[in-house]
Amino acid sequence: MPPLKRHDDLKPLSRDHHHALLLCWRVRRDLAERADLDQVLLECHEFFKIHIAPHFTVEEEAVFPVLGNEHPLVQRALSEHRRLVRLFSETKDPLSVLSRIEDELDAHIRFEERTLFPEVQRLASPAHLHRIAEVHGAHGPVSKE
Repeated sequence: MPPLKRHDDLKPLSRDHHHALLLCWRVRRDLAERADLDQVLLECHEFFKIHIAPHFTVEEEAVFPVLGNEHPLVQRALSEHRRLVRLFSETKDPLSVLSRIEDELDAHIRFEERTLFPEVQRLASPAHLHRIAEVHGAHGPVSKE
């Protein structure tokens, strides 16, 4: 089955995901190179504050309502958001935290891109899609294309 072409109004969110996957790659590299893990964790906290937290806000305000908060895919995404928020706030044991951030963030993004977003795109009305783009423009992280 060929991949679903992402609707233009969802592309900014997919770009956000791409930037977060790059963070995961950098964390994997830094762990392998035994970089200054306290500094890497600090950079992750900053990335979360500037990019991921606003992205979560956009999803929770505009994307998830397309399916409804009771939908199992939305329930899973919300649960993962809560877990990631807690994880990104941890400061002790950088090795463990960074390993978990890399693993859980990567899995979360792949779930949203491969499962959740295709379902949202399938069911979203033009008004829903416009709202997603509008909310991302107002609250979303600044993503370089």
